[in-house]
Amino acid sequence: MTNDNAPAAPLKTLGIEIAVPLGVYYGLHSLGASDFTALALSGVFPLARTLYQFAKNRTVNGLALVVLVTNVAGMLLTFVSGDARMMIAKDSIGSGITGLVILVSAFTAQPIMTKALRPFLTHGKADHEAAWERLQGNRRFATVLRRSSIIWGVGFVLESAARVVGACTLPVSTMVWLSTVLFVGSFAVIMLVAGAVAKEAGELVAREAGAGVQQLVAA
Repeated sequence: MTNDNAPAAPLKTLGIEIAVPLGVYYGLHSLGASDFTALALSGVFPLARTLYQFAKNRTVNGLALVVLVTNVAGMLLTFVSGDARMMIAKDSIGSGITGLVILVSAFTAQPIMTKALRPFLTHGKADHEAAWERLQGNRRFATVLRRSSIIWGVGFVLESAARVVGACTLPVSTMVWLSTVLFVGSFAVIMLVAGAVAKEAGELVAREAGAGVQQLVAA
């Protein structure tokens, strides 16, 4: 059975992670809460959601672990400093750290983004999943996936730098929505560029899947 909704799952998650905190911030701000209080409470949902996923799945995903540790450390630093700008910068810096981790992992045997790309390239189809497994060790396949990971890593680092500068120079109320716009816009561009590069990997998977079917027919 195929899982056609698998590629859409990360986009749905991203929408939830963005919409809920924004709604909480502006809702509390309209009720008279300070920037710091509104930002602090708006960050509770994504943090709680991440912890819930850890408890539910009982697995440790490298990228999720980086995000979790960054969120916890950022929340602690923010409460200690009492600075609303630190709350915004925390998310921006977290994105940059995540980008650096992805970038470093791209030069290892197991790039972090490879696992995230798999459902996009196999579409949950059994023959494509089998083809993916057979392609492990294929130099061209590994090179394409590595390039895609590099794009994700560099992209996150650059958008992080832009948001940190904004957090330090622009009004907090402006950066709450502008930070989100920058992130979403950057995410869309990175996804398009990295997706174009990863397209070749998808073609390799499809070709290998076709070859596997022909071998079964011949047998």
